Amino acid sequence: MALPAERLKTLIEAAIFVAGRPLTVSEIKGSVLSDYPVTGRYVQLLLAELRQDYSERGVELKEVASGWRFQARQEYAEELSRLWSERAPRYSRAVMETLTLIAYRQPITRAEIEAIRGVAVSSQIVNTLKERGWVRSIGHKEVAGRPELLATTREFLDYFNLQSLEQLPELDPDLQAPLSLMPGEGGDGQPLAGRAEHEHGGEANGAVPQEPRLSAMSAGSDQQSGKPDE
Repeated sequence: MALPAERLKTLIEAAIFVAGRPLTVSEIKGSVLSDYPVTGRYVQLLLAELRQDYSERGVELKEVASGWRFQARQEYAEELSRLWSERAPRYSRAVMETLTLIAYRQPITRAEIEAIRGVAVSSQIVNTLKERGWVRSIGHKEVAGRPELLATTREFLDYFNLQSLEQLPELDPDLQAPLSLMPGEGGDGQPLAGRAEHEHGGEANGAVPQEPRLSAMSAGSDQQSGKPDE
């Protein structure tokens, strides 16, 4: 069965709208287009055309790690946030710096993060990132104490509008110091002595919480509607 290209494109559009999550090319091809003789390459072409169709609208078609989704443009985030009484979560500088280091240096241990930042990182900061779905444990480093190795998730890529880690922007120069030159790296996963950070992600010196942004990267909507997480 054959359908005009425009008809196939609108079918893809409808599928992405109702799915409630990103859809990959293979998912689109194997579901709503399963009755039609189309290739994955042709579906990619239709998606590119559909993305162009939305290029001047308030909603954009975006490819992230999990597939293709519709989302509100980031430039309208502030105005759209007024639709909900509950504000989107805000995170401390400590939480976002920890996430940045995990993203750029993964797999990495908590002790290695502490060595770079020069402060003790509380377990609550790491737990916050895990609960958010941005960070996961991928094993243990084979050194004394076998500390946990941390890495980012597919949800992390989706939130920050990335298809892969290769799209990460250039790292802040303040966080580029090599681990080998930093003091306190013993590989045992124990906190460094000195200034510690509060359990809820704020720093002891009273850092102001920040919107979820990673280095120069703008965060995207978690959901297609742009509604903040519950």
